[in-house]
Formats: sequence, structure tokens, C-alpha cells
Amino acid sequence: MNRTKIKSRENILDWVLLVVFIVLIIITLYPFLNVLAISFNDPIDTMRNINFVIPRQFTLSNYVYIFEENNLISPLILSIVKTVVGAATGVICTAMLAYVLSRKDFYFNKVFTLLFVVTMYVSGGLIPEYLLLMRTLGLGNNFLVYILPGLIWVYNVILVRSFIEGLPIALQEAARVDGANDFIIWARIILPLCKPVLATVALFVAVGQWNSFMDTYLYAKELPTLQYVLYEIMETATIKIDPHAAEQMKNAVSPLSVRMAITIVATVPIIIVYPFLQKYFVGGMTVGAVKD
Repeated sequence: MNRTKIKSRENILDWVLLVVFIVLIIITLYPFLNVLAISFNDPIDTMRNINFVIPRQFTLSNYVYIFEENNLISPLILSIVKTVVGAATGVICTAMLAYVLSRKDFYFNKVFTLLFVVTMYVSGGLIPEYLLLMRTLGLGNNFLVYILPGLIWVYNVILVRSFIEGLPIALQEAARVDGANDFIIWARIILPLCKPVLATVALFVAVGQWNSFMDTYLYAKELPTLQYVLYEIMETATIKIDPHAAEQMKNAVSPLSVRMAITIVATVPIIIVYPFLQKYFVGGMTVGAVKD
């Protein structure tokens, strides 16, 4: 009798959890599906606020407006190169710095760690950064202005350092006995073992590089990235409807629909890449945070 009651309670709990998870999934997916629906929605329906998760009247005019009336090929290529180069250099520099800070024999370990952590809470501001990049370094309209400021993110350094500190120190000691120097230890022992956390850092940096448009706005308008061009399109989008020409309604667009279409265009590449890095992302966030 007791077993029957326990089993019945477990079944009820399972159903409750199932309902809760379904509700959470719906709450999570609805905003994205709503944005997707608006991006394919008829402009009249959009202006009338007739929007749900399925377009009532399907149209591609919003995407045609984005891709046909604007040259996105060059900005797209530049954004891809910026993202790949920025992520690769960021991961390498982060791994190097994290390895140095993880070494117990580094005398200034705690001092430098404290200095890096302080920058997470106290910033010099936009003006000193602008003067440094534009006047001191002369990186205006230079591709390096996209790469150098994002080489080191303190949070990523702490994440990788914690992961390295969780690795067996005996591996490094054995390699040193065999005559390996610090660079060999870092390149051949530390890096292969840090694949999960490095993939996590690569995802963080790549998303930041891909989504960034203020660096173009401030420092490199002659080298426009996809995000900046999409931002300009979104800011200048106007209602293209002629009330006296009914035949033009099929090709009309509304600002809201264009904005939603731009959101989809900017989001899809990251959504495509994320599943390939998901297992490393989970491993890097959990293993690196657990130490004895």
C-alpha cells in the first residue's frame, strides 16, 4: 500500500515537472518565434499589431529590402574575418596570461590578479580609450582596432586560470624533468587539456565580436561590419507603402518588420555555431569552477 502511494506521488511529481518544463520552454521560445513571425509578416498586419508565432500572410519583402537594397557582402566578409581572427587571438592571449597567473612560482601572481580584477569594476571610460586607440596608437579605420581592444577579457582569464589550477600539477613537473620549458608545457600539455574551457572562451569572444558595432561607429566607419550596416538599415528604415498603388503592397515593408528581420539575420549565425560548441561550453563552465 505504501509503495503504491509512493509510486503515485512520484507519478504526480513527474507530471508536475513536465508541465513546468513545457511552460518554461514556451516562455523561452515565444519571443524568438514572435520575432521570426514578424520578420516574415505582412507589413499591414505588423502595423495593425496582428502578430503571433505564425505569420498570417507570409512575405519575404523584409529580407528582400535588407539584401537587395544594401550591399552586405563586404560587411559580411569583414565581420566573419573579424570574428574568427578576434576569437583565435583572444583565446591564445587569454590562455597565455591564465597560465602565467596559475603558476605558483610566479612571485607577483596575486598582485597582477588583483590588478586585473579591479578593471572589471573600475574602467577608465570611453574618452581615454578613444584617445589611446585613435591618437596614441593611430588605429583609426585600421582592422587592428577590431582585434587589439578585445584580446584580453578578465572574466575569461579567471575562468581559464581556474581550469588550469584544477589540472594535476604532476603533469607539468614531469614535463619539466624531461627538459620542457614553459612554452612547451603550455603548448603541448596545458592547451590540449584545456579544450573545453578554451572552446567556451572562444564562444564568448566570438559572440562579442560578431555582435559589436560600436567599435565601427567610433573608430572604423570606413571598414563597416555587418552589424553596423544592419544597425544603419534599422535606423533608417521607413514605411515604404504607397496608398495609391495597391500593386506595390506586396513589396512594401514596415520599420518593425525590417528590425525583426535584421535581428534574425544577426542571430542565426551564432545559433548555427552554438550546437557544435555546446558540449565544450557546459564542460568549461562546470569543470573549471570545481576545485579541491
